[in-house]
Amino acid sequence: MRTLQLTLQDAIEICKALGHEQRMKIIEILAEGPRNVNELSEKLEVPFSTAAVYVKKLEDSGLISTEMVPGRGSQKINSRLYDRIIINLEEPKQINEDSVTVEMPIGEYVSCEAEPSCGLLSDSGIIHILDDPRSFYEPEHKDAQLIWFRSGFVEYRFPNRIPYGVQIDELNFSAELCSEAPYHKMDWPSDISLVINEKEIGTWTSPGDFGGERGFLTPSWWETHNTQFGLLKKWKISKAGSFIDGVKISDTTIDDLKLLGQPYISLKLGIKKDAQNAGGMNLFGSRFGNYEQDLLMNIKYSLVNNE
Repeated sequence: MRTLQLTLQDAIEICKALGHEQRMKIIEILAEGPRNVNELSEKLEVPFSTAAVYVKKLEDSGLISTEMVPGRGSQKINSRLYDRIIINLEEPKQINEDSVTVEMPIGEYVSCEAEPSCGLLSDSGIIHILDDPRSFYEPEHKDAQLIWFRSGFVEYRFPNRIPYGVQIDELNFSAELCSEAPYHKMDWPSDISLVINEKEIGTWTSPGDFGGERGFLTPSWWETHNTQFGLLKKWKISKAGSFIDGVKISDTTIDDLKLLGQPYISLKLGIKKDAQNAGGMNLFGSRFGNYEQDLLMNIKYSLVNNE
């Protein structure tokens, strides 16, 4: 049984998502198995557009996942992530929790490797030349809103804003990602890895490179036969290990990252040289794709009261 445990503070957004009869019905329907939006709209007896809004709210809250799968063309399939939700009504009184959050523009990488097909786009045009790794070193790379490569990585250094003398409990990271194929290809798996402070967190296999319909934020000049949007993936590293979308992917813990050991936090996304599915990577900024965010890192810490 998949269980989601929440503090009172964390439960606020979840309760908002579930505080609607039709969205609650979607959770009940998905208990029977994955469904696409057409099937959900029929069962709920609501228009497709209304069902899509309900699904988006549940997906953003982390209660369901949406994946593109091959079919007649391709379709989005929605699945329930949890069977049980536990809300802890009593917080430990001896610990005061707090957190720091940093959003990093995707163009602000400090190191990279890129092999064609590769390129960078701002929200107004192509940066330098497509399929030329030298483009990644142009000064304009800081304006990037879409970055892609068939093989390689991008590395970021987040400022270390963790207060001294605290206990670090959890690091959360999210980004919009997908595979990289010529133009786009829905069935194109790729193993995308996350490394923090030179410690491998784990790998997510993207099912494809998504196009054919415009991303909500993707500029109109970028034609729909090209990559349009990705999936918002959420990593969590705690004392229990490393997780993606609530599923454990490795035994790397928050203590292994040694977050207080240097003035920055290194974060690297890419395709390992020995990846089983070397299908490249697309990384989306806040003005491209479906999600209005860049790279988002949140660190939770606590101060133990010795009184």
